[in-house]
Amino acid sequence: MLPYLVLNCNRHEHHLPVYERAPVAAEIQEELDRKLDAWYPRVIDREYGGYLSNFSYKWEQEEAQEKMIVTQARHIWTLSKLAGKYPDSSYAEYAGHGFEFLRDKMWDEEYGGFFQMVTREGVPIPDNQGDFGKTLYGNAFALYGLAAYYRLSGDPDVLYLANQLFQWLDDHSHDKVYGGYFQPLARDGTPETSGYPKDYNSGIHILEALTEFYEAWPDVTVRERLEEMFYVVRDTMTAEQGYLKLYFRDDWTHLSYRDSTEALILENINYDHVTPGHDIETAFLLLEAAHALGRDHDERTHQITKIMTDHTLETGWDNQTGGFFNIGYYFKGDDHVTILDESKNWWAQAEGLNTLLIMADLYPVDEMDYYEKFIMQWDYIKTWLFDSEHGGWYNYGLDNTPNSVRSRKSHIWKGNYHTVRALLGTLERLEVSTQ
Repeated sequence: MLPYLVLNCNRHEHHLPVYERAPVAAEIQEELDRKLDAWYPRVIDREYGGYLSNFSYKWEQEEAQEKMIVTQARHIWTLSKLAGKYPDSSYAEYAGHGFEFLRDKMWDEEYGGFFQMVTREGVPIPDNQGDFGKTLYGNAFALYGLAAYYRLSGDPDVLYLANQLFQWLDDHSHDKVYGGYFQPLARDGTPETSGYPKDYNSGIHILEALTEFYEAWPDVTVRERLEEMFYVVRDTMTAEQGYLKLYFRDDWTHLSYRDSTEALILENINYDHVTPGHDIETAFLLLEAAHALGRDHDERTHQITKIMTDHTLETGWDNQTGGFFNIGYYFKGDDHVTILDESKNWWAQAEGLNTLLIMADLYPVDEMDYYEKFIMQWDYIKTWLFDSEHGGWYNYGLDNTPNSVRSRKSHIWKGNYHTVRALLGTLERLEVSTQ
């Protein structure tokens, strides 16, 4: 995470907002403690290794317990960061527990790379076509978790596996012609290069993983790949208005339906839309990558990340209650985004909270008034996402999705890395600013 002092190097020499930050820090610390009590050690699978995935809204353990590389690796990252903050806790042990499952059960000894999905016991699960395909997205999170655990433990076995994975991705997923990485991979690593094989989601998360890995192991080739993805995300994936374009051909031709009929646009909305949560998350990830590369004061990066944040606030933010909407679209001829999905998923609210406070520290006197929006977002989360009875966060804010009250607290696509990262980051910045 970005050090507070880096974020506080405002180039315009304004003062921080005159809000009382200590009470907000106390609330965030209290929620972080509640959240951690709900998750750990409950999700630790002492019988088969790794972490349990599926729990009901009341935190009842479900019978089906498949394990996905994304969820498993995110827990390792989260626990590694928690162990750094709380060195006298059991978090380091829990992180090592997850590393052993990745190494012994999820790594493909025959072809390399990590399987996407395994049973609770660790047996690989084929996809709907009967194949054991792999993804850049899943393996990026594996690299992310391994890098964080190596930074914590210094264990050479962890670095060895992380290096094996980095090299496997470099040999197979990395595009030596046009740059970037291919998302869909066969079991042996062969990339699927037809159609639109590059995408925003795997792109921002391999950027995230390379940032963590480079800080753990500052190798020349790792830096080259980090720089490449930094520019791809900043200058190719990000549209001029400040939102992420989603899918691309190998030569970075963008998939767009904007000139099509409304019916065709809606039919293909999953492949072409505005995603406020990812946009505001990417602003943070670009700043984090710039910091790792020693470019904290890069004007273009600051300009683009501010545009991304402002665009999200102007087009995907609920001015009435706070919270970031799920999906919008620029229809042909429109200069504004039409919101098509007003649900507010938990991870976007967490990432938005994090980025808003970063922007408040970078631009304390700004017409967007980031700190006021940060407080409004925190109030939204407290009001509509906290489950005060059972603990944890709902999948979606109850203001627009009231049936989320009965949704699972944990599943393979809902871990806690977004929320813990946001709470740790905002807490660190708030605490330092009050000293």
